[in-house]
Amino acid sequence: MTNKKIMWFRNDLRISDNPALIHAIKIGNVMPIFIYDEEIHPHKKIGEASKWWLHYSLESLNQSLGGKLNFYQGQPIEILQKLHDKFQFTHIFWNRRYEPHNINLDSEIKKYFKKIQVTVESFNGSLLWEPLEILKDDKTPYKVFTHYYRKGCLINALKPRKPQDCPQDLKIFKDNDSLTLQDLKLLSPINWHLKMQKYWQIGENHAQKKLKDFVKNSLKNYKNGRDFPYLKNVSQLSPHLHFGEISPNQIWYHAQENYHEKIGEKNLDHFLSELGWREFSYYLLYHFPQLPAKNLQPRFDDFSWKKNSHYLRAWQRGQTGYPIVDAGMRELYETGYMHNRVRMIVGSFLVKNLLIDWRDGEKWFWDCLVDADLASNSASWQWVAGSGADAAPYFRIFNPILQGEKFDPDGEYTKKFLPELKNLPNKFLYKPWEAPTEILVKSGVELGKTYPHPIVDIEESRNLALQTFKALKKTDNNDKLQ
Repeated sequence: MTNKKIMWFRNDLRISDNPALIHAIKIGNVMPIFIYDEEIHPHKKIGEASKWWLHYSLESLNQSLGGKLNFYQGQPIEILQKLHDKFQFTHIFWNRRYEPHNINLDSEIKKYFKKIQVTVESFNGSLLWEPLEILKDDKTPYKVFTHYYRKGCLINALKPRKPQDCPQDLKIFKDNDSLTLQDLKLLSPINWHLKMQKYWQIGENHAQKKLKDFVKNSLKNYKNGRDFPYLKNVSQLSPHLHFGEISPNQIWYHAQENYHEKIGEKNLDHFLSELGWREFSYYLLYHFPQLPAKNLQPRFDDFSWKKNSHYLRAWQRGQTGYPIVDAGMRELYETGYMHNRVRMIVGSFLVKNLLIDWRDGEKWFWDCLVDADLASNSASWQWVAGSGADAAPYFRIFNPILQGEKFDPDGEYTKKFLPELKNLPNKFLYKPWEAPTEILVKSGVELGKTYPHPIVDIEESRNLALQTFKALKKTDNNDKLQ
């Protein structure tokens, strides 16, 4: 077989609207490969929940490729060198990744293979707009989302490319010496992840079905309904997007092409702007590669975060004594996911009421989320902490009592994940410590035993946070975010 080509799958685990695959197939004799490299970022390996999702996503892709996906494990450049020694391929195709580690890796691979006259072609298969192409008038990167999205993307940039159909004739071949999916050992032997299986259907076909169902049934109340965790008005497409089972282009155009009057323009615009937030996170990571580990606003480098393992553990386990916070943390550990409104509540509680470093929260989410994404996770935690671009102001501190009462008034979401409080009247659900003894007894709630006392006083912790954040040096005039 002559003129062999390599199609390197990465976070683009689909066959439809896959630019690299579509170009590779045009010239035939393609060997599809996946290289499992645990390191996503220096000193940061793929999280446990993500490994579980990745296993089944690869299984789905392999089925779509007729069982001919080739698996390898190790350093990508070394694997590719060995494959070239064996097959003497003439081309490598892949879709770009935008994490700093992968940008450097791609550059190194391209440089090596160019020297030995192997053609390397990379494509954008995961973003609507290339980060390098969206700049302010002075050619510097945006730091405020609204300006970035409304002006930089929607007005000044070209429209996102339209999605392409699946290739009809997949001329692919198998390396008989490749590993099996099981050899990658992505599934934990502890089997803690088995509980997540009842919440998700993984793979390209399921991603497409979820998109269509969402646009048809839930988009019409998206702008308001997305704030209420018990409603089905969020798409839950984020893990499918992260692993590339669906492209943002497919979502962008399907939503617009199936827009109708009942959906309402405000719902469509708000949904598309959430795709814009994802783009903005990658944009920030591209232009500010220190995003996952360092404060974007240097004044936060002097912030006195508390080192309190008791508080941190209580937060991780959903044992803070504040029901909406605990429900969110238990949803995370149970399902590998958390509703977006609740993510903001639990994030605010950690960094502002407990004064624990946002990096500790990011680390826990990274390991537990099936949609753990280096760009989105880092940018979102910095937003909550106030240290990032376009960040929440220091005085925005979510009150978990009021948030629960407003966004889960009947306790449908909270009681689902806190069954020990299911009989507690809604009047006291978000402040069980105020319930009379006879009501607690009747409800089967014993504070300190069946459900914890609050680990901090909400007003005292808020006042302390305001004092601590206010003490930060103000941003210099020449360092203002814009």
